[in-house]
Amino acid sequence: MSTADWTFLTNHGHVFAYIARHPRSTIREIARAVGITDRATQKIIASLESEGYITRMKAGRCNRYEVHPELPMRHRMDRDHAVSDLLRALSCNATPSED
Repeated sequence: MSTADWTFLTNHGHVFAYIARHPRSTIREIARAVGITDRATQKIIASLESEGYITRMKAGRCNRYEVHPELPMRHRMDRDHAVSDLLRALSCNATPSED
């Protein structure tokens, strides 16, 4: 197995961390940064929103995202950690400033 065959974070984790850093990003910007399609990004954002990890708000014609860092990680081995622990580990701001 080469090192290119796996990563430590899923695309959900990458999208969530990117949104935490850049809450006014477009779908296209997020997709390009993560390396996935716009459609895959939309599905991940919808999933994160339906589970309460982010809130999407309209700002004119654009979206603005708010992360909810107090929520627990989803995996049963990690549920005693809040997602803010992950964001801190990735040097993301748990309460993002305006872009």
